[in-house]
Amino acid sequence: MSLLAAGTAAPEFTLHATPDQSVALKEFRGRNVILAFYPADWSPVCSDQLALYNELLDEFARLNAQLLAISVDGVWSHAALARERKYHFPLLSDFEPKGRVARAYGVYDEQHGLAQRALFVIDGEGVIRWSYLSPMGVNPGAAGIVKALEALPSNNIQKTLPADGAQEAP
Repeated sequence: MSLLAAGTAAPEFTLHATPDQSVALKEFRGRNVILAFYPADWSPVCSDQLALYNELLDEFARLNAQLLAISVDGVWSHAALARERKYHFPLLSDFEPKGRVARAYGVYDEQHGLAQRALFVIDGEGVIRWSYLSPMGVNPGAAGIVKALEALPSNNIQKTLPADGAQEAP
C-alpha cells in the first residue's frame, strides 16, 4: 500500500489519547485536521518536529485546523513525552492492533514496525486535501501544512481582526 493521495476519503479511526480517553476522526467534522504520523516518541527528529507544531498551534487554529499526532508508541510513553515537552495537542497511540491506522493511510513501515514520517491535511468533510511522506530522518517542517490549509475554501479560515477591531478593506 502507498501513501493516500489528495482527493481520497480519509479512513476513519478511533485511537487512545490517554489510557481512558479516545479520539475519533469523525469528532472533527466541519473542521480541518492535520494528521502527523511520526516514527517514535523521544527520537530527536520527532521531538523537534512536534515541538515546531506545538509552537504553531495558534496558526493552525486560525486556519480552523486541529493537529493530531500519531505513532505506534503506547499511551504511557505519549503521556510522559507530552508532559515533559509541554505539548498541547493529542498524541494518539496506534499501538494495538499495532499500526492499524498507519496501514490504512499507507504509511506503516513493516520492516521496522513503526509509522513513517507522513503528513495529511483533511478538510471538514473528511477528504484528504494534501499528503506528504518525508524521509525518516528529516523534519518536514510546517510550510507544506500551512500552504495546504490556506488553499482550502476561505470559509474554513478564521479571519483575525487588527488589534483596534477595525475591519480591513476588501
